[in-house]
Amino acid sequence: MKLSPATLGPLFAAIAVTLFSLNDVTMKFLSGGYALHQIVLIRSLVGMSVVLLLMVPFQGGLAALKTGRLGAQMARAGMVFFANMTFFLGLAALPLADAVALFFVSPFIITIFSVLFLGEIVGTRRWAAVAVGMLGVLIILRPGTTSFQLASLLPIAAAFGYGGLHIMTRYLRDTESAVSMVFYIQLMFIVATLALGLIMGDGKFAGDSDPSLDFLFRAWVMPTRADLPYLLVLGVFASVGGYFISHAYRLGEAALVAPFEYLALPLSILLGMLIFDEWPDLVAWVGIALILGSGLYTVWRENQIAKRQTPKRQG
Repeated sequence: MKLSPATLGPLFAAIAVTLFSLNDVTMKFLSGGYALHQIVLIRSLVGMSVVLLLMVPFQGGLAALKTGRLGAQMARAGMVFFANMTFFLGLAALPLADAVALFFVSPFIITIFSVLFLGEIVGTRRWAAVAVGMLGVLIILRPGTTSFQLASLLPIAAAFGYGGLHIMTRYLRDTESAVSMVFYIQLMFIVATLALGLIMGDGKFAGDSDPSLDFLFRAWVMPTRADLPYLLVLGVFASVGGYFISHAYRLGEAALVAPFEYLALPLSILLGMLIFDEWPDLVAWVGIALILGSGLYTVWRENQIAKRQTPKRQG
């Protein structure tokens, strides 16, 4: 039975989000023993192998990697790199559910970016949803209290990178293949993490007690045999997840696909509880609920407006 694009889009998004959530858990698990740029380099080398050996041959060969928009591809990949690095640094210090919830300010940032860079008009209700979502962020951050952590700002910074990625994906999706987008992301990660390794891989900047800074500046070490499977899994999850999410938005309408990205929130709560013995307190639950509700409303409202603006075919 052949599945329709309306079914495949959400299905692929759900698969991608599950893989990304497992990727986050594995990254947090490894964050106490390795430098972030070392983990990401190994992950990207594995991911590039998956792209070249398993994806490219079934997507038209090396011709699928050709692009006439290399600058835009690399700009998009740079945004992915920034989003990943800042989010993973936040993961080292924050509960998994808090980090993921804070990252989901991305729909509000995408709304703001769409006004600034795409000239879109945003109505009162969407601005109200943005305000509610940002209130949820403040509740989780708890500024001015002893519970506030500077590391909480890192997933928000990651959301800005993801917002830029989303805008660039809209710009490229009609001309670039899903496999080419994954390829250039992996290429960016390999080049950037090699550069970081050369600059700080000897650990000369290490010694900070902050978990995020320690994760960034720690010296490279030889991976243990027990950790190798986790490092390999990271590469598979990242590349396959990236492929599925790119295909999801190419096949399905954003109105159907985007809400499935919010599966990451309940998954992060469940995985944080099972693996790290983390459970959000009442205040965090309130913030998570506000971000989740306003984010879903923003996605729904944006796509309702998009449908009205799309000309109907004359029958």
